[in-house]
Amino acid sequence: MQRTKKAATKRQHILETGYRLVLKKGFAAVGLQEILKSCGIPKGSFYHYFPSKEAFGCELLKEYTNDYGCKFSQLLTASGSGRDNLMRYWDAWIADPDDPTRGWAEECLVVKLAAEVADMSETMRQILDDGVQQLIVKIATLIENGRSDGSLADGVPPLQLARMLYQMWMGAALLAKLSQDKEPLHEARNSTLLMLDCSDTKA
Repeated sequence: MQRTKKAATKRQHILETGYRLVLKKGFAAVGLQEILKSCGIPKGSFYHYFPSKEAFGCELLKEYTNDYGCKFSQLLTASGSGRDNLMRYWDAWIADPDDPTRGWAEECLVVKLAAEVADMSETMRQILDDGVQQLIVKIATLIENGRSDGSLADGVPPLQLARMLYQMWMGAALLAKLSQDKEPLHEARNSTLLMLDCSDTKA
């Protein structure tokens, strides 16, 4: 039992270290040797936990999307209207409530890897896309809740609006990364408020 716990801890250490490296450099640019050196483990140990670098990438993305879902749920534990909860989520892209010096956009593997893994690995692409689609459904639910409690106006179908908002914020996150300036994210927030306040908008 102790060995199992130790193995799980080491595997998690590899994933967490790999996440930081991949977030900084991208997946292709990070070699196994760099991961191993950063983790302080021999090459043989890596293959004990992951049969290949692609398998490691798949597990990394699975853990990332699962953790993101948990963060999303925890963020919404505070009381508030559907509108409050929706804007609380977008505000976290700009400034994480637990660390206002950074935002979720800066920690986002979708922003970092979407184009890269789409051309590199079908399995990794599918994992990331599944995570994005699940998130969009959750955003749509927040919109539905806001319309039910009267805090959001009716208009574009919730799932369609959720996609529009997510795509806008993804574009803003890419521009913020390129410019090293959060202004595109603040502009996305202003645009979001305008879109949410437009009643009777049809698809």
